[in-house]
Amino acid sequence: MFDFDATLPVMAVQFLLLAAILNVILYKPIGKVLDERDNYLRNSEQEARERTSKAEQLAKQYEEQLAEARRQSQSIIVAAQTDAKKITAAAVAEAQQEVRVQREQVSQEIEQQKQEAMRSLEQQVDALSRQILEKLLGPELVR
Repeated sequence: MFDFDATLPVMAVQFLLLAAILNVILYKPIGKVLDERDNYLRNSEQEARERTSKAEQLAKQYEEQLAEARRQSQSIIVAAQTDAKKITAAAVAEAQQEVRVQREQVSQEIEQQKQEAMRSLEQQVDALSRQILEKLLGPELVR
């Protein structure tokens, strides 16, 4: 079936030469491009994972900071409310004390005016009593 003459080795050399030329011209550049593309995809995927991980860490950190800020603001609000209540209670107590003092002063003033009115009335009663006695008994007997 096969003839083993000089064409067979020439064909084998041509095939090997064609395979070597195709390998140098076509297969190696295509393989290089495919390897570069594969490396690029791996690197891009790795960078994307790293960025995603970093973004998740930053989001978690920001959430923790936000929660801490909320806790601090709540404690500040509670402290401010407590201070306001203390200030209000102190102001109310002070106002009540002032009212008590003023009430006592007014009571004392009223008592003084009452005493003065009583003295004045007593003097008027004494004067009227003398006048009545003078009219009834005469001015010579009253003194």
